[in-house]
Amino acid sequence: MGDKPFLNPSGKWMIAGATVLALGITAVGVHLAIQKLSKPATVTTQNATVKPRKINALGRIEPAGQVVQVSGPTGERILRLLVKEGQQLEKGQPIAFLESYPERQAEVKLAASQLLEARNRFIAERDLGQAQQQEARTRRNQVENPKIREIVAQEAMVRQSKVEYEQAQINLKRYQYLQEAGAVAQQDLEDKELAFRSKQQQLNNAIATLAQLQEELQTDSNNAKAQINSTTAGSVRSQVQIDLASANSNLELAKARLARAMIRAPQAGQVLKVLVREGEAIPAVASQGSNSQQAVVEMGNTRQMYVVAEVYETDINQIQMGQLAKISSPAFKGEISGTVDKIGLKIGKNDVVGTDPAANTDTRVIEVKIRLHNSIAVSGLTNLQVDVAIEPQEG
Repeated sequence: MGDKPFLNPSGKWMIAGATVLALGITAVGVHLAIQKLSKPATVTTQNATVKPRKINALGRIEPAGQVVQVSGPTGERILRLLVKEGQQLEKGQPIAFLESYPERQAEVKLAASQLLEARNRFIAERDLGQAQQQEARTRRNQVENPKIREIVAQEAMVRQSKVEYEQAQINLKRYQYLQEAGAVAQQDLEDKELAFRSKQQQLNNAIATLAQLQEELQTDSNNAKAQINSTTAGSVRSQVQIDLASANSNLELAKARLARAMIRAPQAGQVLKVLVREGEAIPAVASQGSNSQQAVVEMGNTRQMYVVAEVYETDINQIQMGQLAKISSPAFKGEISGTVDKIGLKIGKNDVVGTDPAANTDTRVIEVKIRLHNSIAVSGLTNLQVDVAIEPQEG
């Protein structure tokens, strides 16, 4: 009897079918897995709004209007210093007298005395001129008054002569009529003609005399007026008046020189530092040429302090006027607040350098001025380096 087969034919077909089914399922699974892996992931992108961030910067403290360098003429020595560091000054208040001040003061006194002398001479000459004018008027009146009286008398004589002439003319016409009528003799008519011609001559002489008197009066009056005008013009153009104007100009010039021998505060503020002491000469600034003037004192308006923050050029678009800023430094306790008061218009290199040795010391920045709310705490800390944090704009 031979050996019996392990599986009958029907069993073999069942195993083969199961194998094929398993392989198909596996292939489908692998295909689905590959599809899942190769399918790109869907990323939901949202337009997220970038929130404004706090801007940090280094800065320095300075008074309102910056630090003012009050200078003087190079080479002049300080005779007397009138201020000390920390002192509050008003605008125009004297700071120092220069060595030339006593000499300039003496020049003012001399010019003032010369002006007084010139003024006294002018007054004396003016009074003399007025007296001469009055004398000329008196002489004119003395000449004119008698002549006027003569003219008045002569005018009366002309009127009288005219009346007599007219009467003689009437008598002549009447006798001419009577003679033609044979009522009077020829001799009587000739007598009337002679009387008429006599009166006519008297009238002409009186008129001529009146005209001569009037002409003489006009000539004398013109001469007197010319003399008065000459006296007036002479007093106006007198050398004394020229001297007076010159003396007045000299005094003004001396006062101007005296003013330059004194150094005054150009504005109200506090003396931050005295750079030149009594007896020292004001040196020239070598870096700016020998003609440049060296400051005698530094001053500033410390009643209102500012912080000049150096903001990176890439951050300046986030800075707006009125933004709140926080100022801090180891030199004072806590923080001081302020608001952005001015944004610079020019990009430059940073002046304030931090303590980090690895920090970039050649950074491009824009200066932003911050007005401090409490200036008293830092009024004595000009040029102090501070840390600035500018808060983001709300809204």
